[in-house]
Amino acid sequence: MNHERRDRLGDAAIEVLAASGGRGLTHRAVDAAAQLPQGTAKNYFPSREALLRAVAERCAQQYRAVAEQLAASGPPADRKALTAVLRGLLENVAGPGRPRIVAYLELQIEAARQPWLAAIVADIAAADIAGLEAVQRTAGLPVTPDTAAAVTLALHGALLHLVARGPATTATTRAGLDDPDQFVRTLLDTVYPPPQ
Repeated sequence: MNHERRDRLGDAAIEVLAASGGRGLTHRAVDAAAQLPQGTAKNYFPSREALLRAVAERCAQQYRAVAEQLAASGPPADRKALTAVLRGLLENVAGPGRPRIVAYLELQIEAARQPWLAAIVADIAAADIAGLEAVQRTAGLPVTPDTAAAVTLALHGALLHLVARGPATTATTRAGLDDPDQFVRTLLDTVYPPPQ
């Protein structure tokens, strides 16, 4: 199997799902977006289920790549380094990672109707929660399952506002997301108040 071509198709499927939603995700649309001959996507992903599974897997791979790039100098050793990593994740979502997040949100909608996909999406979410809990702990914060979940869910909630790209005067500004660095600092200070 040609892994480079498979990844290209997966990336194209993310773009199609983000741009056209679940109804627009077809083998033909993925082939066109990947600029490959018609029938290529069907050869790699013979069913719509296989195509959706490929999108989920590729979203998770892209997310891991971004996280690894942001932590290239090692796991965050303190609150300041953790702030930089989390800010980087939010900036990625508002920029080049936007199609991935929109596609992932579309997968969650599809998962509401398809139990097999719900299991995959749940596994991705569980890995994300565990990963974010681990970096909070590595940064020396007094992590509990509840505090880790609060930070993770706040970040997930922020994603919805960042991908909407509404006017800067709406919820994005009111939530503080026009300044991702300040948003993350406020979030961490609220959940983990600094020592007095």
